[in-house]
Amino acid sequence: MFQSFEELSDRETGAFRLDRLREELARQGLTGFIVPHADEHQSEYLPPSAERLAWLTGFTGSAGMSIVLANYAAVFVDGRYTLQAAAQVDTDRFEIVDLVSEPPAKWLTDKIASDDRIGYDASLMTVAQVRRFSDSCRKSGATLVAVGDNPIDRIWADRPAPPTGQVSLHPLEFAGADVAEKISEIQGILAARPVDAAILTQADSIAWLFNIRGADIAHNPVPLSFAILLRDAKPRLFIDGRKLSNAVRARLTEVADIGEPAEFTAGLQALGKSAAKVLLDPQSASNAVATALADSGAAIVDGLDPVVLPKARKNSTELDGARRAHIRDGAAMVRFLAWLDWTAPSGDIDEIAAACKLEELRAGTAKRDGAELVDISFDTIAGYGPNGAIVHYRVTTGTSRRLEPGSLFLVDSGGQYRDGTTDITRTVAIGAPTGEMRDRFTRVLKGHIAVATARFPTGTPGAQLDSLARNALWRAGFDFDHGTGHGVGSFLSVHEGPARIAKTGTVPIEAGMILSNEPGYYKAGAYGIRIENLVAVAPATPVPGGDRDMLGFETITLCPIDRQLIEVALLTPDEIAWLDSYHARLGPALSHLLDEPERDWLAEATRPLADRSQAP
Repeated sequence: MFQSFEELSDRETGAFRLDRLREELARQGLTGFIVPHADEHQSEYLPPSAERLAWLTGFTGSAGMSIVLANYAAVFVDGRYTLQAAAQVDTDRFEIVDLVSEPPAKWLTDKIASDDRIGYDASLMTVAQVRRFSDSCRKSGATLVAVGDNPIDRIWADRPAPPTGQVSLHPLEFAGADVAEKISEIQGILAARPVDAAILTQADSIAWLFNIRGADIAHNPVPLSFAILLRDAKPRLFIDGRKLSNAVRARLTEVADIGEPAEFTAGLQALGKSAAKVLLDPQSASNAVATALADSGAAIVDGLDPVVLPKARKNSTELDGARRAHIRDGAAMVRFLAWLDWTAPSGDIDEIAAACKLEELRAGTAKRDGAELVDISFDTIAGYGPNGAIVHYRVTTGTSRRLEPGSLFLVDSGGQYRDGTTDITRTVAIGAPTGEMRDRFTRVLKGHIAVATARFPTGTPGAQLDSLARNALWRAGFDFDHGTGHGVGSFLSVHEGPARIAKTGTVPIEAGMILSNEPGYYKAGAYGIRIENLVAVAPATPVPGGDRDMLGFETITLCPIDRQLIEVALLTPDEIAWLDSYHARLGPALSHLLDEPERDWLAEATRPLADRSQAP
């Protein structure tokens, strides 16, 4: 198994650990401390050694922050985690705050006094975050203090050791471009700025640039490391040598100078001593990196990590790999949904059994097709009934529900294959759905189809597409509290920047990007609905008489959408035609990986809606 179902959080420990932290803060002369969900690389998913927020508060989500003051303590989460945080955190000691409506820096301004000293670990907070908190402290006359000794690390007695996962080479047959070609491309970006160097701290940027993959973070095939990319010289890669076999080290030495992470600060200082102009991403680089550069004399130029856009624009090899991976993954999903349809009505399986079966089938289908499943993309979200309303629900032995007729089952999962990363969500009815369930599901489907069929001018940011996914829900007075889509890597992180389809998506969507399309609806205490496919961005067929270059989406996920949850009368003829056309693709693409009963099931699951439909 690539996942476990043990409970990782204990809300009963929060009070004791909070008291210990306050004692340590007093010892260090601090009146408060900021605890982000972060490591030195601003990873979304963290190695166990960096799970400081979870250790302190019990909250195990992939995004959040805590601020601890003498008389206040808060945990900040977004709409994905409101229900989860309330269940995991001791709410008698920690206030749960929505970080969108009340950002942490704003909350802090209202709680501190002029003589307060608020501590933070400069290696765990970005330049942009520190700027915001510095402004907050300045407004109140307080002082923001970079600590040399993280107080949580001092009281976390059994803190795990940092990871040393082995690094592997990502072959050209999957990468589509060699390392020298990628380095030359990024050096061209630096020359155009112009700057002398760029600092890379994000693990997936470094993995992509050097065509390496790692095993430092569960389900994310990245090695934790740092890099200095020079405009006119060999780059420097700072990585724990224990992660490198002789063969990997020899290959990397051909394209980069290799050093240990402890040498990274000296490398930054060397840039300063030469008065270099250095590109640094304030949204992803830690303030510790910026301080080391500035204090040594470097001129810092704010700008986007120069790797993220080239990485997001998949080349033809990566796109072909993603399509192949989705064929295997689609077959695994069909086999799973067929098994679920045949088994769940008995009431004999629970969420854990379903998650285990899906992982088994995903691995088995990959073996049958001669391709390797390296890992799953993330812990499977398998939520029945009320658990489905928890957007990023993680099933445990203490929360697992039986799948019984009468509600909905939401399963969000994915696979890490050598040639591509997948991420798919399907919601299915266990037994007969209610009219309300059918109405909400169909409105989510209408939003999904609106995004899938969108045509938009080159340069359009994701925020302008986000409302397409919400319109049918808005018209009935509903919405969902997460983005509509995120970028997806190529055998890399399942959540990849910089583009996203969301209210906050400001980066233009470009050809070659792979994004998710996943509107949803969640009724707390009852059920959740989400329909997610991955889409590749491509030039759209020109419209006669049009005068703009247009883009559109190619849906690459291959898996049926539950027909019994569709209220056909709510769909337009064009929407019905899209769904029938999508379903018609599945049999020819997947049948060679299915046995006869599964092929029969798929044929029934993808029967056209058109012959039952009426125009509204």
